[in-house]
Amino acid sequence: MSPLCSFRAGIAACSLALAATLSLPAAFAQGEGAAAVATTIVTALPKGGEAAPPVPQSSFTLKVDGKAVQPTIWQPYGQGEVQLVLLIDNSLRTSFARNLEDLANFINALPPNISIGIAYMQNGAALFNQPFTKDHAAAAKTLHIPAGTAGSNASPYFCLQDLARRWPAAQSGARREVMMITDGVDEYNLRYDPEDPYVRAAVDDSNRSGMVVFPVYFRDQGRLGNSRYETDAGQNYLFQVADATGGNMYYEGLSNPVSLTPFLQDLTRRLQNQYELGVPVKPEKKVTFADLKLKTENGAMKLKAANRVVVPAASTGPM
Repeated sequence: MSPLCSFRAGIAACSLALAATLSLPAAFAQGEGAAAVATTIVTALPKGGEAAPPVPQSSFTLKVDGKAVQPTIWQPYGQGEVQLVLLIDNSLRTSFARNLEDLANFINALPPNISIGIAYMQNGAALFNQPFTKDHAAAAKTLHIPAGTAGSNASPYFCLQDLARRWPAAQSGARREVMMITDGVDEYNLRYDPEDPYVRAAVDDSNRSGMVVFPVYFRDQGRLGNSRYETDAGQNYLFQVADATGGNMYYEGLSNPVSLTPFLQDLTRRLQNQYELGVPVKPEKKVTFADLKLKTENGAMKLKAANRVVVPAASTGPM
């Protein structure tokens, strides 16, 4: 068996084992009847200004699997607990070092309701350099320059999937947010394919885990990722992950950003303007997904959410 086949076989075996122990947040609740409530995170984006005015439930409409529904939960998170992971590709060019100060300043300015974790993508895994902590100053000191070894991440989507499946123990009800810094290139599928199995698997597990992902495009080390061909594919995959999880994609054309500060400021604004949305769903025989469409007629406001919610199995009790 070739080394590549062996690696893929190992990843598949690990995926099966991890799937059995996947830890989910409180993503849904089910009573004794047939109805259940699936919850997701919605970001309210005002046009101009940092803080969004209160968003009334009457200002938007919902569809679940194409059917109009009324929300069962709609409430601002306010200063509720947040767990934020900076997931940094260890294959990034070492020139990323000039962006470490931006990240350190961002971490030091985090409000007290946010726990920060720092993980690096290595060999298909998300390896935590800094477990979740509210000691922001100490966390900022653990940032380091990526190794800059081409291909050392194996695939950024293996790493994202690993993070989703092995998310460290969370405070009850804490939001799960990820800023993922990578070029997005899947070296196992260099041509952009909207049905890429590794990207789809990472999205599935991110949705199950309740993660909102904010990718940042930054070029990798080595030949791959340098051409327009790989760049387009990587950026399209990152857009796909952001849209599917309710996050936002950050990039500056085909080049590396001069500074991460504008992206980090936007992320801060989004985390401060999030709501919990609950929608009625019908449990199935096994855990599955339901398409979610959220629309507002308020021209001064944009609402962003994952494009689907987790539907529990019929036999599943309260989470």
